Amino acid sequence: MISLSRTCFLNKASIAGLSSPFSDRQRGIVPKAPCSLKIKAAAAAAASNRDRNGTVLAVETVTKEMAEAESLIDDSQPTVAGGIRDAYGEDAATEDQPVTPWSLSVACGYSLLRDPRHNKGLAFTDKERDAHYLLGLLPPSVPSQELQVKKLMNIIRQYQVPLQKYMYMMDLQERNERLFYKLLIDHVEEMLPIVYTPTVGEACQKYGSIFSRPQGLYISLKEKGRILEVLRNWPEKNIQVIVVTDGQRILGLGDLGCQGMGIPVGKLSLYTALGGVRPSACLPITIDVGTNNEKLLDDEFYIGLRQRRATGQEYDELLHEFMTAVKQNYGERVLVQFEDFANHNAFDLLAKYGTTHLVFNDDIQGTAAVVLSGLMAALKLLGGTLADHRFLFLGAGEAGTGIAELIALEISKQTQMPLDEARKNIWLVDSKGLIVESRKESLQHFKKPWAHDHEPVETLLEAVNDIKPTVLIGTSGVGRTFTQEVVEAMASFNEKPLILALSNPTSQSECTAEQAYTWTNGRAIYASGSPFPPVEYEGQTYVPGQSNNAYIFPGLGLGLIMSGTIRVHDDMLLAASEALAAQVTQENLDNGQIYPPFTNIRKISAHIAANVAAKAYELGLATRLPRPKDLVAYAESCMYSPSYRNYR
Repeated sequence: MISLSRTCFLNKASIAGLSSPFSDRQRGIVPKAPCSLKIKAAAAAAASNRDRNGTVLAVETVTKEMAEAESLIDDSQPTVAGGIRDAYGEDAATEDQPVTPWSLSVACGYSLLRDPRHNKGLAFTDKERDAHYLLGLLPPSVPSQELQVKKLMNIIRQYQVPLQKYMYMMDLQERNERLFYKLLIDHVEEMLPIVYTPTVGEACQKYGSIFSRPQGLYISLKEKGRILEVLRNWPEKNIQVIVVTDGQRILGLGDLGCQGMGIPVGKLSLYTALGGVRPSACLPITIDVGTNNEKLLDDEFYIGLRQRRATGQEYDELLHEFMTAVKQNYGERVLVQFEDFANHNAFDLLAKYGTTHLVFNDDIQGTAAVVLSGLMAALKLLGGTLADHRFLFLGAGEAGTGIAELIALEISKQTQMPLDEARKNIWLVDSKGLIVESRKESLQHFKKPWAHDHEPVETLLEAVNDIKPTVLIGTSGVGRTFTQEVVEAMASFNEKPLILALSNPTSQSECTAEQAYTWTNGRAIYASGSPFPPVEYEGQTYVPGQSNNAYIFPGLGLGLIMSGTIRVHDDMLLAASEALAAQVTQENLDNGQIYPPFTNIRKISAHIAANVAAKAYELGLATRLPRPKDLVAYAESCMYSPSYRNYR
């Protein structure tokens, strides 16, 4: 609750008796004393303060407001959008309805300018400046939020180095939260590569050197046995989405240990900007069990544990304590997204906790859903059904096997054929060659379903010539492995070869867009994991698609939250893929694009959320009842808006 002993003077509007709904930020103050004691304390604090005219504050008004606030705060009542009830009225109010910027109390004066949740910079109106003791603390100009965005974009565009742009954006997020998200939403296509891949990869590599202020929670082996206590140290209590990593497999960059925190921070920024999940409901977490990266262990600026990575029972016990504590502290419906875990841990965690927690692995499931969506859209260019095509993967880890399995599930669903039969047109190549039956005994468990009858094949080029796939998919994490010989072979027996070079960041992409179009004489349908610019080839402009997980996970997460879903089901992933594919227009296809532009991402996310929620209700896994009649409109109504609010 609110402790007025820690507050500055109440603002004039509150004193005058206006209603004072709190912001959604309780800052973790847990009531310890009876309500009457808090009201008496509030009255005493109010009586001790005098306004600028020297008159005593209206104690009765203050105590009445505190009593009203006490009755409002009831954590047992869920919102229609999922999570904790909107006790403070900020989310339920229209954007032009004024709110009071409570933090620990009414934020005012210099502290208001240092509170990223409520700070507006120069955009505070004259009335707000007077009411909240800001006179003289700001220059007279009162720009609009749109003008602030324009100014900041001019500054960002002057930086030549992407990492500098990233650091500027992270600083903005810590200064002015709403302006950060407004800028990101309004310029999503330009800023997405800055706050996420590929720039976030470099940021993680240099995280120790650029680290200035902690974002999220760091849970290390030193906190074993105290993880619940660590979670309770986080100031926000109404968490709906957690993105967690152990930093062992960051993008295609390997083990970055504790410095992998850039990934959860970046992902959750996209949950808010693209999916509309409130920033206060998002929690980034890094599990630090050490690192095997010798370069980091020798780096004087490394911020994590300086020890070799823990494995086996020690690792499993720490993760189990974490998952147990999360459920105990945040409840059944908090979404835990596993991010950039090593292959064996990723599959094990998903299998272990998929039946007891609301968990999702973006590397396995998110990547699969966005790729399947691209394939569905590409069929309008290629013709036929999924069952009519042959798929060859380079890479048989989390992403490769995850995509392959979801394709097989969709084929099985469409044709009613057994899943094992649906897998037969899907082939995978790993570091030892084509995965075939004769290798089955030595394969990891997640590769075994893809061991088909075939002679051993050692190279990708041989596999392409033998299998003659219509679709070539790269998830190897190794750059430039789709050589000219491989791509030309694809073009030799396909009129429109579909080539998906999905590894991140850009430097690890299996081939560039320019290479794909050039080596196929402009006939390729191409998409990559990280963005490539348009390509001019023989007088024609080709716009490569981006098979970015950011199309899927924000909308999927919103759908799970707004329906109160308690488990993730494969059918929800298929529903998300179908919703995304439906957003691809004929104009997009005419340009060779199998994904819609990111400029419409919030609309896309609303449709994905609606499809996912509908499937959750159909499967009986949704707990928010009754089901809304118009799920798309409902999803849009649940989305966080970054526009400034008017303060009393």
